[in-house]
Amino acid sequence: MQNVVVGADGATAEDVLAVARHNARVELGESALAGIAESRAVIDALAAKPEPVYGVSTGFGALAVRHISPELRAQLQRSLVRSHAAGMGPRVEREVVRGLMFLRMKTLASGRTGVRPVVAETMAALLNAGITPVVHEYGSLGCSGDLAPLAHCALVLMGEGEAEGPDGTVRPVAELLAEHGIAPVELREKEGLALINGTDGMLGMLVMACADLAALFTSADITAALSLEALLGTEKVLAPELHAIRPHPGQAASADNMLRVLAGSGLTGHHQDDAPRVQDAYSVRCAPQVAGAGRDTLAHARLVAERELAAAIDNPVVLIDGAGGGRVESNGNFHGAPVGYVLDFLAIAAADLASIAERRTDRLLDKNRSHGLPPFLADDPGVDSGLMIAQYTQAALVSEMKRLAVPASVDSIPSSAMQEDHVSMGWSAARKLRAAVDALARVIAVELFAATRALEIRTTGTELRLAPASAAVVAAVREAGVHGPGRDRFLSPDLEAACAFVRDGGLVRAAETVTGPLA
Repeated sequence: MQNVVVGADGATAEDVLAVARHNARVELGESALAGIAESRAVIDALAAKPEPVYGVSTGFGALAVRHISPELRAQLQRSLVRSHAAGMGPRVEREVVRGLMFLRMKTLASGRTGVRPVVAETMAALLNAGITPVVHEYGSLGCSGDLAPLAHCALVLMGEGEAEGPDGTVRPVAELLAEHGIAPVELREKEGLALINGTDGMLGMLVMACADLAALFTSADITAALSLEALLGTEKVLAPELHAIRPHPGQAASADNMLRVLAGSGLTGHHQDDAPRVQDAYSVRCAPQVAGAGRDTLAHARLVAERELAAAIDNPVVLIDGAGGGRVESNGNFHGAPVGYVLDFLAIAAADLASIAERRTDRLLDKNRSHGLPPFLADDPGVDSGLMIAQYTQAALVSEMKRLAVPASVDSIPSSAMQEDHVSMGWSAARKLRAAVDALARVIAVELFAATRALEIRTTGTELRLAPASAAVVAAVREAGVHGPGRDRFLSPDLEAACAFVRDGGLVRAAETVTGPLA
């Protein structure tokens, strides 16, 4: 099992994926432990002074005007976590919670939060034990960070709240901790606040969405190429010299992917045959431009994620002066706007990619636009309906994705008695992006289902030959349990098998057996 060592300088996207999705073990490096101890010394010194310091000896948010006496400060931290663990609604996914916990631990390891080493060590122990706090769908406004989701996790560190064990069963937290030899943490000054004040939930979901979308953009290039081939389109629009004169890198990458999939095809270039056309439709001809714009949006989102992964987000934050001393400063770095914007950008790009894929699917099924294919790719049109309703399902998914593309980050609902009067809604942007990514995989799967059937119909009984990469995809998708042309059958299992083939990377692997690595 992979080990992820967390230092004082942040984490990588690969670290997040390893912990969130692949149960990698985590440990705190020596630099992290040293930095944590150094910043804690600053907090202890400030806590001993009579002057109030925000987050150390005061209340929080709109209640920060009250100075809290030393004997009440442990209660202050407990009360903060308990009151902020106010989420409602369905549970969010295990991988999201693990990503959130890991990223909060990453910030604790930065030496900027002022917690004791035991707090970060206990967070690592929870992750390594496979104990996952129950976190709910609703509760975060993305400012100050993902408060409620993080508070549900902090509650488990205290030995309270709800969590599931490694077997997926929700059990009493005290019982789970005892079973794994983990002692609950008795929070001290600043620690409750440090555990809940960050963008970790939205950032973790951004990192996972970026990984998923990178794979889906490649998959969409492949299905676009298959559709172009099935429609007897021309591959000349994919020539690198055409894309060099509009130098968007994503566009060039998508065009190159499509061109390599189509290499050696006997079907492309027949657009001047029985029903001559000067140009292919936009959904075919402009596939690299649309997918490429999405790729470039993804590149920007990854840049934002990389910066956030290197950040230490808390309020207040401990600044070390280099001479063994330090200070605590309030700031606004917890605001989720940078993350929220790109989460929304990606939902827009995903919706447009799905929209153009659905238009190609519809063209494959329409006898008036498919250049010789049977209506709905049916075996006996009229008796059989073919893929008519598969396209309905795809259209419903696209319609839902358009609704999910409405930005969350343009909204703000003031909270905390107008102290927090402009919030990011980044958590909401992340939640709807997850739904959009799921839908996009399904949309691509329907195009794959239609295009592979169309290619088989087109070449059966003829001398026309598929591109070698297309033939490899057709063979692999059939081996994956997706049936080819024939009489009507129960379609849902075929669609789900096609979706699984896309999600697990089977589509890309099949094409790459011929093309080599695709972008």
